[in-house]
Amino acid sequence: MGEDIRLKSKAGEIGAYLATPKGSPKGGIVVIQEIFGVNHHIRAVTDKFAADGYLALAPRFFDHIKTGVELGYTPDTIAEGRKYVMELGFDKPVQDVEAAIEELKKRGARKVAVTGYCWGGTISWLAATRLNPDAVSAYYGGGIHGLKNEKAKVPTQMHFGDKDMHIPMEHVNELRKLHPDVQIFDYPADHGFHCDERGSYDAAASRQAMARTMEFFGKHVG
Repeated sequence: MGEDIRLKSKAGEIGAYLATPKGSPKGGIVVIQEIFGVNHHIRAVTDKFAADGYLALAPRFFDHIKTGVELGYTPDTIAEGRKYVMELGFDKPVQDVEAAIEELKKRGARKVAVTGYCWGGTISWLAATRLNPDAVSAYYGGGIHGLKNEKAKVPTQMHFGDKDMHIPMEHVNELRKLHPDVQIFDYPADHGFHCDERGSYDAAASRQAMARTMEFFGKHVG
């Protein structure tokens, strides 16, 4: 279902994984990676959105540093992914997301949403505050609290696990108070609960969060 394309943004040229639905797309979805790159899991998520009728695109942010980064879920790969994230910062990924939104529109998506996981959840929040997608659904973005004073310009929802040691519930509740217009959900789950290739995967939380995401995108994107 998917193919690799090239994506040109203000930050430079990178690769991206594009999944195309059958027939005319309902809309577009930019899928933002965790710290592990556009690996098997992120491609599977992107394919699933395409199966649901959306034109879906996952930019390979780490191409700015090193091409072909696809990491697993071990302490060593977590450390490697964090190194790339620290080196990359926020500005380049946000510029890449902006380019990805425009690319999807060029390919026939009238409206475009953004979703992301882990580090990608934080980048999704920045897409909501700094760019103009039609909707954003951010999953367990550990950096969102540090960017809590930015304001979403578009319909936005967030998903967190209440057992997540990286994101304390006091931070989640503070976000609720600061951003009453943002839908913020929590689940009896750990960090990374949507990734079925991680030990922290929680099928029930994943299903519920994805159902909410798809309903939200259906309302705001198509």
